[in-house]
Amino acid sequence: MKVIILNGPMGVGKTTVGKYIADHYPGTAFIDGDWCLDLHPFVGNRETKSMAVDNILHMIGNYMKCSVCKMIVLVWLMDDPWALRAITDGLAALQAEVKSVTLVCDRENLIRRWENDHNCEWRTDEWLKVSLASLPAFAGMENPMDTAGLSVERIAGRIMES
Repeated sequence: MKVIILNGPMGVGKTTVGKYIADHYPGTAFIDGDWCLDLHPFVGNRETKSMAVDNILHMIGNYMKCSVCKMIVLVWLMDDPWALRAITDGLAALQAEVKSVTLVCDRENLIRRWENDHNCEWRTDEWLKVSLASLPAFAGMENPMDTAGLSVERIAGRIMES
């Protein structure tokens, strides 16, 4: 089964693109990694990320057993290369076909997207600074895709074509 992993900084459009793909390809399961690490207050350390990776792989494994499910889209911010490696290693053990893409954009586009997102509780000035500071690290990750100036449809199309 094909699993598409969308990584990138907060606000770059992972969820929007992932949901678009799920909505336009019947039989696609959508998983937001944040669901698997929903602690209040949030704690993002190695222990909680390990738990989230285990939860994600468990969900994917269950979807892979479902005859209705044809593809899975996982969106999650994996700024620690360890987390992405743990996910891809786990997917290899599940014998999944993996396509991993890191969505990136420039500062101006990220700020514009951030300001237009009124639904996410994380869209604060403090988290914007964190996200902007993370841009260079994400740009240096595996399979970066510059999404600046591209529509959701075009980004999804590029992901599905590659």
